[in-house]
Amino acid sequence: MPAQPEESIEALQWMWSEDTLNLPRLIDGSKRALFAYFARRVGSTEDAADLTGEVMLTMWQKAASMPADATEARMWAFGIARNVLANHRRSIDRRRKLSERLTGEALVSGDTRPVRDDVWEALRALPEIDREIIQLVHWDGFSLADAARILGKKPATVRSRYSRARAKLRAGLTASETP
Repeated sequence: MPAQPEESIEALQWMWSEDTLNLPRLIDGSKRALFAYFARRVGSTEDAADLTGEVMLTMWQKAASMPADATEARMWAFGIARNVLANHRRSIDRRRKLSERLTGEALVSGDTRPVRDDVWEALRALPEIDREIIQLVHWDGFSLADAARILGKKPATVRSRYSRARAKLRAGLTASETP
């Protein structure tokens, strides 16, 4: 495949092969412009890259509806980008509203007691799996059997890890209380 030209008219012509628009060339010719489109509209380059990838995937999935005209096809790609951006913004808004609602509900139910620094330190000293077991049982209200299912572990394994983790946690908290 020849190198992609930089000039926009030449780039549009490059996207054609044998009187038909070539989707891989359209994607290759549009990816930088699509990334720039998102980079100017979202907060991070990681989000811009993810959204650009989503547009390219959608272009492949909807290749049958791609216009035959190169200019129309480029506008089609940016139309997809616009829809992907709108979905991204709605998703962010839904997450923000859910977070606000859950915070409000937690405040009403009294579930937002701050965790003491010494508890955090003692938890951080535990291996990640043990910390997760303690949190699932004590913070999230799951039984040990439920925690085992969530973690994909055998119940006996979770029970023994829980017992050891509680002992380590208790020792860590007792050690932090002594001057």
